[in-house]
Amino acid sequence: MDWNSRRTTAIIENALQEDRATRDATSYACVDASQRATGTILAKQDCILAGIGCVARILDVYAELDGAVTSHYEVTTHPEIFDGIRLHKGQSVAVIRHNARVVLSCERVILNFMQRLSGIATLTRKFVDAISGAHARILDTRKTVPGLRTLDKYAVRCGGGHNHRLDLSDGVLIKNNHIALAGGVGPALERAHQNRRGEQVIEIEVRSLDELDEALKHGAEAILLDNMPVETVKRAVERSSQASRHIPLEVSGGITLENVRAYAETGVNFISVGALTHSAPAVDMSLRVGPV
Repeated sequence: MDWNSRRTTAIIENALQEDRATRDATSYACVDASQRATGTILAKQDCILAGIGCVARILDVYAELDGAVTSHYEVTTHPEIFDGIRLHKGQSVAVIRHNARVVLSCERVILNFMQRLSGIATLTRKFVDAISGAHARILDTRKTVPGLRTLDKYAVRCGGGHNHRLDLSDGVLIKNNHIALAGGVGPALERAHQNRRGEQVIEIEVRSLDELDEALKHGAEAILLDNMPVETVKRAVERSSQASRHIPLEVSGGITLENVRAYAETGVNFISVGALTHSAPAVDMSLRVGPV
């Protein structure tokens, strides 16, 4: 993850400006301008860590916005602490040594990023663990917080999942609304083959075995089985295996931790789960601050 990229820097800058971090009235009123402090980030529950790199970058961007912050700072972590590891309740994640006002002013932004990203990584790991040993891979979707997609999808990778399309330009995925406007599965696929850019794989969403047969007939290169019961997915896998070419199969819709194993054992290649990014609960973390 490139925490120094323009896109990520803009996200962090917007978060600090939203919180008016450089205009922290309480810290200005209560804390001496020259005081230094130590802030320790703690995990308050077992989780998968994601976002540790945001800490130093938030402090750097704060300094750029403030213009007056020149004091040296340190962010230290244990060598075994890095994104993707499993943290235990009470475990120290990182220690910040900096100007006390800066630590307090950046506290909430730091925790908001780390709690959200670690929450996504933690939920993703639960799905990955649930299908351990199966052939399928867990995918995310584009159901992300507007503006935070690169971070959300990074957190999925930290949890052991894989990224689907990053955006609408990143592959052809014909969904039910495209099919309705094109006049059916066949016409939609025919137009996609005529108009696609470069070598992008053409994937199409189907909601029945009849639509599956039509997709196979008209040259689908990957197929998304949408909201199908497990037994129907098994039949879809069997039908697809009889095609003259290998067709990757993805399943989505109604996937939970309770049923994901059953779907994985049908033989599909991918299982996409929107909940990874749209419903992951934030991990509980805290930042304990004290004088140096």
